[in-house]
Amino acid sequence: MNLQRLEVFEAIIRNEFNVSRAAGELHQSQPGLSKHLQLLEHELGFPLFHRKGRRLVGLTEPGHEVHRVAERMLRDCSALHGIARGFQDAERGSLTIATTHTQARYVLPPVMVEFRKRYPYVHLALHQGSPQQVIGEALGGSADLAIATEGLTEVAELATMPCYHWNRSIIAPAGHALLEVEELTLEAIAQFPIVTYASAFTGRSQINAAFAARGLRPQVDLSAMDADIIKTYVRLGFGVGIIASMAFEPAADSGLVGRDVSHLFPASTTAIGIARGAYLRGYVYSFIELFAPHLTRQAVDAALLT
Repeated sequence: MNLQRLEVFEAIIRNEFNVSRAAGELHQSQPGLSKHLQLLEHELGFPLFHRKGRRLVGLTEPGHEVHRVAERMLRDCSALHGIARGFQDAERGSLTIATTHTQARYVLPPVMVEFRKRYPYVHLALHQGSPQQVIGEALGGSADLAIATEGLTEVAELATMPCYHWNRSIIAPAGHALLEVEELTLEAIAQFPIVTYASAFTGRSQINAAFAARGLRPQVDLSAMDADIIKTYVRLGFGVGIIASMAFEPAADSGLVGRDVSHLFPASTTAIGIARGAYLRGYVYSFIELFAPHLTRQAVDAALLT
């Protein structure tokens, strides 16, 4: 089995069946990439993609099975290269973290600073995206670690480890009527338009569930993927914001006042996800332990074997 053809196959899937984009990612010509795909399908004896004219529009049933195996094979191949690099130079290399905006902006900076001090010759990369994009990068091998609150535990191909729990605050412009309420309730908050995270981001599901449990249907006037955007539109008067507490910085967030509402919502848990079968170099274990001190090398290895 030619691994280059499997790489072509996986690149087409990553690029939403767009052969031209996949060719660009792999720095190949489009005809050359199409030829690799044709040879792979000929070798396997069945089509991997449904086609509409000359366009690829989805995976066939056997294509899904090949995708599952090809992902694992390419991860294993990458792990073998990682072992070789790890023994050649334990202090040099790269570490790519796929994560959401909230983690990258408010949680990871001190971890990144300390890691840089310990491993100055390791190149760091942060890829920000939705939880599903974060998961896809970890499974596809373009990221070593996935860090997010939503979705990781639902993916069997990821070894998922809880890192820390967090909750929420409301934010509003100074002098807003809601800030005068002595005891905040969901009913009181629901009287005002709300600005909060988009669906599937930063614990939005817990927010929805808490209101629904009280029979409330709050008016969400605007949703966004990150807290900085939410704060901008709260300042503009679009509504009161509900954000992760770590994303409110009183000294920096001029004009806004925050109040803790952890008594109104269940806590959320941020987790790290690692593709099963991945090889982790020593400095990756160090990064994980800096981010979540209880996740020692032994704990991580145990999770990967579960």
